[in-house]
Formats: sequence, C-alpha cells, structure tokens
Amino acid sequence: MTLQELLVQFKRRTGLNNEAIAQALGISKSTVTRWSNGDTKNLKKETLLKLSDLLGVDVAVAMAENTFLHKKPILGVVKAGYDLLADENIEDYLEVNDEDERRGDYFLRVTGHSMDLARIHENDLLYVRQCNDVSSGTIAVVMIGDEVTVKRVIKKENLIVLEAANPNVENRYFTPEEVHDLPVRIIGKVIYSRSDFE
Repeated sequence: MTLQELLVQFKRRTGLNNEAIAQALGISKSTVTRWSNGDTKNLKKETLLKLSDLLGVDVAVAMAENTFLHKKPILGVVKAGYDLLADENIEDYLEVNDEDERRGDYFLRVTGHSMDLARIHENDLLYVRQCNDVSSGTIAVVMIGDEVTVKRVIKKENLIVLEAANPNVENRYFTPEEVHDLPVRIIGKVIYSRSDFE
C-alpha cells in the first residue's frame, strides 16, 4: 500500500484534513499535501514513527507490501534554468512500483529554483515520460540546442513559450524558425517531482 493510499483511508475514517494531520505531526501542511499527492516516497525515520503512531498502523510495513519490482535510471541533472549542458550519464537507479513503471521512463535531478512555485525544487528528482510533444500548459523537459531545461510549455499562435514558475526568472519565447533552427525539442513530460528528504 502506498503512503498516499494510507492517508486517503485515514482521512476518510477520521474526517481530518491535511492541515490537521500536519499540526498533529508538527510538520508543514505542504509536506502532508505532497504525501497526499504521491510526490514524496521516502520519509525520515522520526517522521515515519510519528506518522505510524497517528495512523495506528506500521507505515513502513504497509508501504513495503506495495512491492517494488522495477528500476528506472536517473539520467544526470536537469537544470531549472537555461545554462546547463545535457548530461545523459546514468547516475543511479531508483525502484518504482508497477503503477509508476507504466507511467514513466526515467528520473532527472533538478538544480536551480526557476520552478519553485510549481513545487519543483533544488535536488528533487523529476519522474519523466519520454515523448516529443505535450499539451499546452504541461510541465516538460525541453532541449534548447545542447541545453536541457524544465519549464511549463505554452503554445501560442506562431510562438512557443517556456514559462518559469518563479517571478525572478524570465520566460523564453521561440518562433517557429527558432524552434527549427536551434532546435527546441520536447523530450519528456514531467509526471511528478520526488523528494527523498522528508
């Protein structure tokens, strides 16, 4: 069983919301929200013990029953900015369950802060499904020449916008000619951002 499923059951049983759970555990509401969204897979030991006590179930044992059978590679680093050359060296492998195995293809590690307001933070791991196109408004991994970045892709008439989720970082705009000549290529859709530090 996943942490997300455990929390859904607990909230249905008790009527408590994310804010109440956060207060009971002495952590931020945003952390509980990430758990509820399935964005955080691993927890600190101290947090795990508190959560197990609150839920009335050994969370580690329950989550272990959600058998992990598959491994996906971490392919280097993706910068939440614009000036990092793509690096596809395999850094490591992460185990994923059956559901996630079907949803995506690889992980990329984030550096930079241009997507902070989209809950994509420094050192997070993005789980990515390989593809060459996404719907407008989707957060994607994009190649600009030899550089790689993660941004929200906005499609307008005769214009592609790579939109940051940080007011201090400028959006970038590309004409069809620039998309062709640079080139600008979508290489993956971001499925979720995973942190292993909470």
